[in-house]
Amino acid sequence: MFKRNMGTVDRAIRAVVGLVLISLVFLGPQTAWGWIGVIPLATAAMGFCPAYSPLGLSTCKRHASTN
Repeated sequence: MFKRNMGTVDRAIRAVVGLVLISLVFLGPQTAWGWIGVIPLATAAMGFCPAYSPLGLSTCKRHASTN
């Protein structure tokens, strides 16, 4: 499985953007381009962004060890 690299706020924003884009398929201009919203919705659900990996980015909070 993938190592999570997205924090809660990042995931929430992506989910909202994805849902808004998908809603454009049924409302508004009603074009198929709204299906591009599946990508941010899927990355939000997985908690992993493939574009972040090669760039070494992560919005996930690091948990402090309790040793």
